[in-house]
Amino acid sequence: MTTETTTIRSVQWQGDHILLLDQQKLPHITEYIKLTSIEDVWDCIHTLKVRGAPAIGITAAFGLALWAQSFQQKDNFLGFFYELENKRSYLESSRPTAVNLSWALGRLVSGFSKAATVEQGQSLLLDEALAIAKEDEDVCRSIGEHAAGLFQEGDSVLTHCNAGGIATSRYGTALAPFYILKEKGIDLKVFATETRPVLQGARLTAWELMQAGIDVTLITDNMAAHTIAEKSISAIIVGADRIAANGDTANKIGTRGLAILAKAFNIPFYVASPRSTIDLAIETGGDIPIEERSPKEVSHLNGVEVAAKGVKIYNPAFDVTPNEYITAIITEKGILKGNYREQLISIK
Repeated sequence: MTTETTTIRSVQWQGDHILLLDQQKLPHITEYIKLTSIEDVWDCIHTLKVRGAPAIGITAAFGLALWAQSFQQKDNFLGFFYELENKRSYLESSRPTAVNLSWALGRLVSGFSKAATVEQGQSLLLDEALAIAKEDEDVCRSIGEHAAGLFQEGDSVLTHCNAGGIATSRYGTALAPFYILKEKGIDLKVFATETRPVLQGARLTAWELMQAGIDVTLITDNMAAHTIAEKSISAIIVGADRIAANGDTANKIGTRGLAILAKAFNIPFYVASPRSTIDLAIETGGDIPIEERSPKEVSHLNGVEVAAKGVKIYNPAFDVTPNEYITAIITEKGILKGNYREQLISIK
């Protein structure tokens, strides 16, 4: 028997504004905020009110469309196009690592080339943004269906950060198989790392899976090796913010260490991600720009300083997992193994 599980839509177009789930306030407060300007959108992406590569891309696309709707000079098509490029660059500056951000904005601007008037441009931009959101839901469902075949009833699976429904249009990437299997009456045990320094696993993944009635246990990041050994973890699955042409993958900081642990314990390490995250222009993971964030994310917890005052802090938001540690990359087109370069080119 198949039943639909509870999934949350974190980004919604509302005609004259964007309705966004404020992920900073989870898990204790479920609050949707109204974004009425492109500046609101930039701030929400930069400050992690929205996070997860697909959700960032969708929000940015809606943000550009929102700005376009507000453009009043109907007889100034060239000025509209010029400002469109400026606003695209502005939004791209909010989070430089997640390729979905630039991909989604680039897709909108490319579609705009068919326009001959401001009104046509406004309509095309909005239609494309809505299409991106709908396609992402379908893509995540497909990723979940492909990944579900990798797990069996009763498996214990470890995940990191939040690659769930609130990080996408719906279902998520790394969490998608858990939703799909739940719908089919197949139960897994999920172990979620807290994911320091901003606790996406503790605040978001644990909360999201609990809403769906999925068996989830929270651990701190430094419990991973012990948990793999003591709780018979059968696999690790994570999302991705960017996949290089050779299969090297950028994801939330801490992912590389988990991949190394998976190899040491001889369990599979899976990356679940849409094709839009594949960046064939980036040859290897060494070419992926790694965002460094505010030291306060490390030195402070809930606004309270917990580190020694004045200590130097290094706070990269992502790390890169070399392709040799990745058992398979799961996309909406299927499961990729072996020569990632050839396979990524074939599906892109």
